[in-house]
Amino acid sequence: MSALPVKNRQLFINGAWCESSTGNKLPVVNPATEETLADVSFGNRADTAKAVAAASAALPGWMKLTPYDRAKFLKKIADLMRERADAISRVMTMEQGKPLVEAKGEVMHSADTFEWFAEEGKRAYGQVIPPANAAKRHMTIKHPVGVVGAIAPWNFPLTLLCRKIAPALAAGCTIVAKPSELTPLCGIALFELIEDAKLPPGVANMVLGPGEEVATEFMENPAVRKVSFTGSTRVGKILMKQAADQVKRLSLELGGHAPFIVFPDADPEVVAKAAVLGKFRNNGQVCISPSRFFVHQDIAKKFTEVAVEEAKKLKLGNGLEDGVVVGPMIEQKRVDATRELIADATGKGAACLTGGGRPKGSAFEHGYFMEPTILRGVTPDAKILTDEPFAPVMPVLDFSKLDEVIAAANSTKYGLAAYVFTNDLSIAWRMAEGLEAGIIGLNDPVPATPQCPFGGMKESGMGRELAHEGLEAYLETKYVSMMLRG
Repeated sequence: MSALPVKNRQLFINGAWCESSTGNKLPVVNPATEETLADVSFGNRADTAKAVAAASAALPGWMKLTPYDRAKFLKKIADLMRERADAISRVMTMEQGKPLVEAKGEVMHSADTFEWFAEEGKRAYGQVIPPANAAKRHMTIKHPVGVVGAIAPWNFPLTLLCRKIAPALAAGCTIVAKPSELTPLCGIALFELIEDAKLPPGVANMVLGPGEEVATEFMENPAVRKVSFTGSTRVGKILMKQAADQVKRLSLELGGHAPFIVFPDADPEVVAKAAVLGKFRNNGQVCISPSRFFVHQDIAKKFTEVAVEEAKKLKLGNGLEDGVVVGPMIEQKRVDATRELIADATGKGAACLTGGGRPKGSAFEHGYFMEPTILRGVTPDAKILTDEPFAPVMPVLDFSKLDEVIAAANSTKYGLAAYVFTNDLSIAWRMAEGLEAGIIGLNDPVPATPQCPFGGMKESGMGRELAHEGLEAYLETKYVSMMLRG
């Protein structure tokens, strides 16, 4: 096993590292080498219940702190994250696969999230409302939701945990977080920071265990008043059904199938280079990854030529190596699913212009590698255009009319993100208003930032993370009406 810059391998409950009640261990695999990096404690529903009890006991004390006092803890976590960014980035690359430079960017973004919510927690304002009756006074005040259960996936193993933990803590909630079974070491690294920031015991807890068991405890335990989940639409629908029994609050960031639309006034060479970097970042394993490329017929040929040329230049390999731009996929299952999508598209008439398989050479004898792939002539019934791909595959499609491309872009059940490239202000406005997506990047392939809301429409989820909306997601509004004496 390789040396790792994290000390612990256990659960974190009530301010202490502890073994799971089962004694079970979970091997963590490096997707670039297939070697086992570590064996971590792997708990169950009973461990989750223990963590919820700790969070419930800590809630009254944490709620009583002022937002300014809570902010000190959040800022300390942000500072420690930046101090240890190199070590945490290395952990992320080793267990998730993304290149070191991408991992470092994720760590810094996560630190920014903690710092931003440290400040935003001070602005959980209520209102004084003018009365209709002169003898009355009305106001609203904010109240923490309570204990929160948070479930994060593997593709952004630090960012997506921090988007839940930071606003919950800033709002005065306590939390139990579950990292993905595929990337638990990033969660451990985060909770080492939380421990060193001296957060009061029980305020933030971490469990590792089977997703279904942990989620069931969250949904059935009445002490948990809110669940925040990032993952598949399929699982999100299950959680919605389970939430009905206790009218439990949910935040859901689910699947996506983002259109990337290029109008003829855009520079096809510049946009094609941006498209390749955006598409193959983290091997397309990004919820807001562009996945359907609609390029105006006047520039489609040039765009495609440049995109193919740029894709061929991308250096694949172990994310710890210098110059690597594309690392491995997270597991063999994702490689197999990608191959099936390509085979389905080409079997229905699409041409594979580059990529399409496993890279050749001794460096790729081990690991879950897949070549960046560009397809042309994809038919409307191909799965790559209907199913969320989560894969390094770029299907390029022609369009001619604005209304037609809006209809095509909106034709899926998803509505998380969309991208538009144009220099025409009128087109930009029409696309911003017409596209059914919660996040729209106008000439911007990387729109996510802590101060702006992140979330989707349709079956891409409900609620928003980040921004002021991300704080409101962990607050209740209480209305107070007072009758004056005399």
